Amino acid sequence: MKHYIHQLKTWPHFTWDHLRLAEPLARVHHEQGRLLGRMEGLGFPLQQEALLLTLTEDVLKSSEIEGERLNEGLVRSSIARRLGIDIGGLETVDRNVEGVVEMMLDATRRYDKPLSADRLQGLHASLFPTGRSGMKKVKTGAWRDDGEGPMQVVSGPLGRQRVHFEAPSARYLPREMRAFLHWFNGANEKDWVVKASVAHLWFVTIHPFDDGNGRIARAIADMSLARAEKSSRRFYSMSAQIRRERRAYYDQLEHAQQGAMDISSWMEWFLHCMERAIDGAQNTLATVLAKARFWESAAAASLNERQRLVLNRVLDGFEGKLSTSKWAKLAHCSQDTASRDILALVHQGLLKRNPQGGRSTSYSVVATTP
Repeated sequence: MKHYIHQLKTWPHFTWDHLRLAEPLARVHHEQGRLLGRMEGLGFPLQQEALLLTLTEDVLKSSEIEGERLNEGLVRSSIARRLGIDIGGLETVDRNVEGVVEMMLDATRRYDKPLSADRLQGLHASLFPTGRSGMKKVKTGAWRDDGEGPMQVVSGPLGRQRVHFEAPSARYLPREMRAFLHWFNGANEKDWVVKASVAHLWFVTIHPFDDGNGRIARAIADMSLARAEKSSRRFYSMSAQIRRERRAYYDQLEHAQQGAMDISSWMEWFLHCMERAIDGAQNTLATVLAKARFWESAAAASLNERQRLVLNRVLDGFEGKLSTSKWAKLAHCSQDTASRDILALVHQGLLKRNPQGGRSTSYSVVATTP
């Protein structure tokens, strides 16, 4: 029978090698400051663009880690509406998307508010507004009860799932969560980046809910990072980077569960992952600046609302190629109208036809030079 860290007598007194972590921690703090400085220099409108891109990616990728794919347009519309950002053509959003967005924004926009059992259970209820996860009924507003057996943390497709570890028994959850919340809200650890790393692992280990534990753990980590930066604005996405490194993420969690209370390896990986996430924010910055240059060059163009809507979606980096049928779907118009819109933009030099013809005909935005 396997033994896990929550079964050790020293649980939950985590330890780590401060000397080993000193260099990656210093680099992360330095990169945080550099990124925030660059974003401050953009001005408010471009900051809002960068924020919307980052938050949309964060929600999408955190759900993808758990095997759930959300509609990007709906997520973007929900976030834009809540932040008061005008993106035009806001889409009607379903309750599930609204709930995921509400959970994430509560964690980051109210980062300076205490974390309580009631708040956590509210975040969990937001994730599952119908009380179901797919076909499965989920107990919301309370800790899990293990009515269907021990809580196992798994990854992989149904039928080929890999068990990484088993969480503490449900009967210990009130005690476990009191200890976690007392530590999280206390002044025992001054560095909130360090606290983000420990909190993520600790919460995932307890796994207090029927479902949604990974997403809430990542939201708690984001809350800690917002406290570290004293800002609710998120310009890099840990969830997106963890999604890119999903296998390593689960390997690290599994390794930490079956070791001792020294979690230096997990923390070192978390810091390196965070450093790569911050570095990846340069792509967001490049996208925002390219979009701003494009609209400057198109200032004199005669465009209708459909054209502005679809061009914005393309400039935000939507997946796939822009075809007439995709334009019609995005703009909610006929194929003939989409074709006329596209040809007008080609004529004005804002779109170009890609080399492939026939059924594969697609178009790209004409890039502008810095």
